[in-house]
Amino acid sequence: MKKVEAIIRPEQFQALRSKLEQIGIHGLTVSEVAGCGKQKGKEGIFRGNRFEINLYPKVKVEMIIEEQQVNNIVESIQLTCSTGEVGDGKIFIYPVENVIRIRTGEHGYKALI
Repeated sequence: MKKVEAIIRPEQFQALRSKLEQIGIHGLTVSEVAGCGKQKGKEGIFRGNRFEINLYPKVKVEMIIEEQQVNNIVESIQLTCSTGEVGDGKIFIYPVENVIRIRTGEHGYKALI
């Protein structure tokens, strides 16, 4: 099993959610996060005071999947979330040793479905 974690632009989330449902991915964890990377900070003005904005709102989408699904999901994320601009996000892939469903005690892939 693998954990796929994608940090994406918030406005891309609904399209990604629809695409993942189409390919059979229904279990997700979604968090609102903020971060920075190669995007340059920008200056804002609030009530006449200047301030620097260097953290941008993002959405983190996490899912645990079977290893053979990784390439299909990564391709789906790239196609759905790429605008071609700096700040489109990142995809991280981690190995998952085990999954345990708390309610039933099921282990491994059975705990995901």
